[in-house]
Amino acid sequence: MSTPAPRQPLNDVVTRFWSFAAPAYDAGFLQRWVYRPAQDELIAALRSRHPARVADIACGTGILADRIERELSPESVYGVDMSEGMLNEARERSPRVQWLTGPAEQLPFDDGALDAVVTSSAFHFFNQPAAVREFYRVLAPGGIAAVTAMSPRLPDPIKQLSGIAWNPAKQPTPREMSTLFTDAGFTVAEQHRVARPAWTLVVSDLITVGVKN
Repeated sequence: MSTPAPRQPLNDVVTRFWSFAAPAYDAGFLQRWVYRPAQDELIAALRSRHPARVADIACGTGILADRIERELSPESVYGVDMSEGMLNEARERSPRVQWLTGPAEQLPFDDGALDAVVTSSAFHFFNQPAAVREFYRVLAPGGIAAVTAMSPRLPDPIKQLSGIAWNPAKQPTPREMSTLFTDAGFTVAEQHRVARPAWTLVVSDLITVGVKN
């Protein structure tokens, strides 16, 4: 196992909030319009590569991990989250997924234990360099990490002028995402905007897929 890496300052607060608010997370409109488009992209990335051992990091109430198990039928599916409230909802959703507690920066897996790692709509809460390095560690050679992350379509003018990102929940640009992956050892195999209905494009997210060399 790796040495623990510092987490984002907001993480403990966010974890406590979702432990309380987990039931609301499954609201149909929220899932359909906010979360499902990114999850569909991750399912497609996995379907084209047929991984046997898959982990969904920051799995929430387990909607994506459950879909991976039902739609793709890999040998093993894991859902990992820090919120016990979320995991309690997830356990009710599927007894076939293995639900585990842990942060993205210190995953409860041995080196090379997985063929694919995915995470959706949570990357902005991670210590991002540490999390991507951890994804690399737990993957077998040839394994993939597929991440959907909030990413601005236009440059941040404050950051451009000052060199300082004002938002503590980091939203990397496509270039910054690619650099996070390559610095961790990945080859970036795919990157594009998540396909969304036009009226929901206020949500600007990006999928990046990296392959462990």
